[in-house]
Amino acid sequence: MLSKNQIKLITSLKQKKYRQQHGLFVAEGIKTIAELLNSNLELHHVYTVSTCNLDADLETLISETDLKKISFLKTPNQALAIFKIPQVERLPKGGFILALDDIRDPGNLGTIIRLCDWFGIQNLVCSEQTVDCYNPKVIQATMGSITRVQVSYTDLNAYLSATTSPIYGAFMDGDNVYNEALIPEGVLVMGNEANGISEPIEKHITKRISIPRFGAIQATESLNVATATAVLLSEFKRG
Repeated sequence: MLSKNQIKLITSLKQKKYRQQHGLFVAEGIKTIAELLNSNLELHHVYTVSTCNLDADLETLISETDLKKISFLKTPNQALAIFKIPQVERLPKGGFILALDDIRDPGNLGTIIRLCDWFGIQNLVCSEQTVDCYNPKVIQATMGSITRVQVSYTDLNAYLSATTSPIYGAFMDGDNVYNEALIPEGVLVMGNEANGISEPIEKHITKRISIPRFGAIQATESLNVATATAVLLSEFKRG
């Protein structure tokens, strides 16, 4: 049975300030937890409703009722684990880097982290206003990819100011990406879901690119930022 203090700690981790205060984050579901256990992340504790063969030393068996009390999911998925937030490594330099300017939706960030994993993008640099990558919804959406992508948060304006590599930016009125000779080393910036790339960040862009619309009516206003990221990463990898 869970104590009141355990429940209070776990449920508090839904908020960024408590994740930062305790240095902990929550992951749910057998598959996601198993992937995190096989990484370099340090386990704090795992709670399961049955023997899930997670091979975790710090494991406590709890009832489904207790799991519902601590789960952030509408339908709890057998297990919930708490991991320690790793120390931030130095900001990346060189190679291909994806940068996010004020992405707010946890599902979008989680999907973008999975895309980085899929396309072999090791470094994701986020503005300080971008949603926390240890938000439970982000962790859920990454499906374990968070363990294979370094996510850094920084003053994006200052970071890009110090960058000597080409800086690509996704814009509705940019040049057709399918007609461009893309350089495999550089920074690709994706903007906010509603407002796109902000004015301070736009000043650093050296090449504006866009994904053309092929529909006959062309009434679609824009692509979801995660979808657009997938298309552009595919083009960069295709060369």
